[in-house]
Amino acid sequence: MSKFLRAGLRGLTAYTPGEQPQDKKYIKLNTNESPYPPGPQVLAAIREGELAELRLYPDPRMQRLKKALAAAFNRDFGLALGVENVFLSNGSDDILNFAFAAFAAEGGRVLYPEISYGFYEVYAEYHKAAAATAPLDPDFRIDTAPFLEKGYALKILANPNAPTGIALPLAEVEAIAASDLDAVFLVDEAYVDFGAESAAGLLDRFENLLICRTFSKSSSLAGARLGYALGSVELIADLALIQYSTNPYSVNRMSEAVGLAVLAEPEYYKENARRIMATREQTAQDLRELGLRVLPSGANFLFAGGDGLADPGGKAVYEALKERGVLVRYFGKPRLANWLRISIGTPEEMAVLIRELKDILGKA
Repeated sequence: MSKFLRAGLRGLTAYTPGEQPQDKKYIKLNTNESPYPPGPQVLAAIREGELAELRLYPDPRMQRLKKALAAAFNRDFGLALGVENVFLSNGSDDILNFAFAAFAAEGGRVLYPEISYGFYEVYAEYHKAAAATAPLDPDFRIDTAPFLEKGYALKILANPNAPTGIALPLAEVEAIAASDLDAVFLVDEAYVDFGAESAAGLLDRFENLLICRTFSKSSSLAGARLGYALGSVELIADLALIQYSTNPYSVNRMSEAVGLAVLAEPEYYKENARRIMATREQTAQDLRELGLRVLPSGANFLFAGGDGLADPGGKAVYEALKERGVLVRYFGKPRLANWLRISIGTPEEMAVLIRELKDILGKA
């Protein structure tokens, strides 16, 4: 770092994204992308609509996409959302950043699980929030008791959690929302479409509830960088204040066009999610047959390892798989040292993973 970086940032530990190596062709099971391409209407939208308009700035209000998102959730959850209840951003990470800035910066108390999405810790440090963590039990399930306590400005819960994949039932999420109406409760639902219960149906009852979602996973648009939040008019206005104070054009024209196209063919993406869930269950069975412990997952990935990876160790297995052209995610923290997070690819890709693991573990 340079001598010009201000002192308050010199100790900041940045988020480490999943590897995107370019040295050879890999089976990528490390960043929870969809193994299936976007649907036909997305491809048509790119070809036909927006390329000629890239010379123009996008609509900073993104009214068309907000209206379509509100209509989709009103249909699916019996809500009455309007465009003022929807926030759009350059990926859901932006929403998390804005939430910390709006609700917990400069000493605001924030709570999130001790093992969860790594950006929570980064944003807490960056915004100088007073961070606390809720423990996970030996089975990696979140202890929700701290989430029921009062005195926090912001509570964040990834549901399903990452990297474990374990989802809380809706009743427990509702209890947290109701426990302190003076705390913003952000539910990060990046993976909810793979078998977990969304809290979106609670939005008409809790003005403190903020739902954060993304087009990256179940909508096959990780490269489009498109995220959204749903919440009360006041919470959405708070996020917009931060966005319009930094970059009001954070969602580009192409991303809006493909987001609209996704919403126009929901069954295509629901079927992809069903395929991924079926592959996930088969892969979990295969991993258990290799002696690995596999946590129950409501996401498009599995968290696997435990004693089954103790010899030769999680890092050694990760490195051996990478050498053989299969990328998985290794975190390396003490409690996670013998665990790997494995994104769900196509059945053919998962068959390669299992074959290579058998050989690495000496069980071929």
